[in-house]
Amino acid sequence: MRSSGLKPWGQGGYHKGMFRIRHIAALTAMLVLGTSLAAEDPKVPYWASIRKDQPVNMRVGPGEDYKILWVYHRQHLPMKVLRTKEGWRLVQDPDGARGWMLSQFLTRDRGGYVTGKQPADMREKGEAGAKLLWRLSPGVVGLLGDCKAGWCEFSVGPRSGFVEQARLWGAGEP
Repeated sequence: MRSSGLKPWGQGGYHKGMFRIRHIAALTAMLVLGTSLAAEDPKVPYWASIRKDQPVNMRVGPGEDYKILWVYHRQHLPMKVLRTKEGWRLVQDPDGARGWMLSQFLTRDRGGYVTGKQPADMREKGEAGAKLLWRLSPGVVGLLGDCKAGWCEFSVGPRSGFVEQARLWGAGEP
């Protein structure tokens, strides 16, 4: 009778080697999954904005079975992300409403929302005395650029300039 050369469990190197391979495979899988989850889950809070100009639902909880609180239609509307859970984000809008949105409808592109009761000045440079380009009504949404010395680059469609940082929700630290 021929022997395969394998020894009973625990008496040979074959089983120890298989244990090591399985152990290494499990550790590798944990590292890969952990890295991808960490990439999906940045430190909160952080700024995001609505990705597309299409209806986006804010829900009571993180799932499509939860009641819809609000429906948003404005691309680049800034949202403060407060918490993450799987593919969902707990967000806060400029008016303070909080609820859950699917992450696929949000982007890390920085949006800004003009606050206050009076129009905000959009200037040619980031200075109070710079040439006035436009007056932006409260509620106007646009894309934020860099912010320095209390002024932020701000683009609304084809128009761009600088707006005081204090007048923009979505600028600064979340």
